[in-house]
Amino acid sequence: MSELRIAPVDGETMIADWHHVHNTIVPPAAMSLDEVRERVTRNHLAVAHLGDVLVGCSTVRPPAGGVATVIARILPEFRRRGLGTRLYEHGLALAKELGAEAVETVVLGTNADGLRFAAAHGFTEVESYVMPGETELWYTLRLA
Repeated sequence: MSELRIAPVDGETMIADWHHVHNTIVPPAAMSLDEVRERVTRNHLAVAHLGDVLVGCSTVRPPAGGVATVIARILPEFRRRGLGTRLYEHGLALAKELGAEAVETVVLGTNADGLRFAAAHGFTEVESYVMPGETELWYTLRLA
């Protein structure tokens, strides 16, 4: 098996990779490439490759009030191989390095795999909500 490589988003190819994974996994929150370019200026975005194959992406929002947000996304065909755990642990280490006192994540309600993953890693629900003008349920979960 090829080695998992996790790298910070740097340049247009990586922006396009992050964009592809994000929009595949959370279509209700699909972004344009310009939105990703803006997001990389304020959050820590990374992409994950298994060999030369794109398998996932992550977002680490720096701590606000001591709370950082860590989101790991693995494309469905690569799940249940431990890749999500490695991507999540990478993001968690970065959040702690940035000074996080607590960690949250956000999961789309229809993403059963994501909700199971979060629960298995010790996250519990803080709130559920529907974005204004939308119909999809989202969950904010905090690491216990």
